[in-house]
Amino acid sequence: MTNTTSPATRPRPTGPVNRTVLRRLFEDRAVTTIMLAVPDLQGRLMGKIFNADVFLERMTSGAEMCSYILATDIDMTPLDGFDSAGWDQGFGDFLVIPDLDQVHRLPHRPHTALIFGTPVHDDTSPVEVAPRQLLTTQLARLHHLGYDMKAGIEAEFLLYTGGGDSRTPAWSANLDYALQQPPEISDFFHHLAGALTDAGIRYEAIKAEGAAGQAEVTLAYGDTLAACDHYTVFRHLVAHTASRYGMTPVFMAAPATGVASGLHLHLSLWNENHKPAFTHRRGDGLPPLMEHAVAGLLSALPHLAPLYAPTVNSYKRFQPHSFAPTHYTWGIDHRGCAIRACGHGPGSHLEVRLAGADANVYLALAAYTAAITHGIEEQLTPWPACEGDAYQDQATVPLYADLAEALTHFEHSTIAHHLLGNNVVRHYTQAARTELAWHRKHVSDVEQQRGFR
Repeated sequence: MTNTTSPATRPRPTGPVNRTVLRRLFEDRAVTTIMLAVPDLQGRLMGKIFNADVFLERMTSGAEMCSYILATDIDMTPLDGFDSAGWDQGFGDFLVIPDLDQVHRLPHRPHTALIFGTPVHDDTSPVEVAPRQLLTTQLARLHHLGYDMKAGIEAEFLLYTGGGDSRTPAWSANLDYALQQPPEISDFFHHLAGALTDAGIRYEAIKAEGAAGQAEVTLAYGDTLAACDHYTVFRHLVAHTASRYGMTPVFMAAPATGVASGLHLHLSLWNENHKPAFTHRRGDGLPPLMEHAVAGLLSALPHLAPLYAPTVNSYKRFQPHSFAPTHYTWGIDHRGCAIRACGHGPGSHLEVRLAGADANVYLALAAYTAAITHGIEEQLTPWPACEGDAYQDQATVPLYADLAEALTHFEHSTIAHHLLGNNVVRHYTQAARTELAWHRKHVSDVEQQRGFR
């Protein structure tokens, strides 16, 4: 039967599409531009924008990009001292192979498809230090044990209006859980929800949070790698939507004194029969597998802190009674702990509350996955759950005071080298050193204010 629907009148899908649909979109001229993206060390989407015809003709097997996109600070300064990139190597190119089954339509960029890419070496082996590849490697290790992970992402961030010294939070009151909101805030949330839906990113909830100008978006539970890809696209859309309202989104762990923004990651394991492996009834105690996972997190995460707390600012979030942890504790439905066992029945899962809004979600989840795998392999059991004020629990391991302390433990940790590999530890050690070096030679506004007094 002949298809009489013209390209102009055919329904054009939004959101994620596969390679078959993508080819039809090319043919219909619904997609004329390709954005090939690689998450960088900070979790931002970096890459190139291609003519779709040329991309389809010549670049489905790969496009070249400068290796420095995996060796920069937040200002995109080319950094030295990395094995895979540096001035001694001339910052050459690596090939980025597009994942044609990870394609997104972007509602604010008509006729554009965003495709995630994998950087590879000359022998086509993946660049192991790339954040997306590092997570893929850890998920494969877990899969080898017979388990797959699903993840839900709960992201907090602040919205500011104005600029420079006149920058202020987009709203001044605590609007946590408020259903009656100022019109401009309600409109922003409405447009963000529409943008996420058009991009095919399923979300559970959007709401204001407890600090002035603070918002929280909960993305829907699903495949871990896809959840991370959706989160990076979400941040891309937040920035665009906010700019339409004269706002600037800020993803800092501690965006202001006394304010904490978290990146809470909800995790569950599923067995080879695609059944939830953490299932239990509340009050019955955790099943052995869930105990191994908790114990692995408690045991390994102190060695992996630069992956989920990568900046100097990260450690200013860890304050008492801030809903951010101060010790490596765990508890049943306890938001003061680093690890919260929550849900019941097939919805049983772990919420890890260590990462702040400044974390690269791929790296944070790579660390969490490696730790859980470690707990299962070693059949570890956790210390007792916290049943009181977690901030008063002096019997557990405290979080590090700053990035310098965390880096020392990471760089020299046998566990970190075993779980991640020497190349990965060296790469992210250098990234943390660069972050510390920047802060050591720059004078902050707060230092100036205290000095002028």
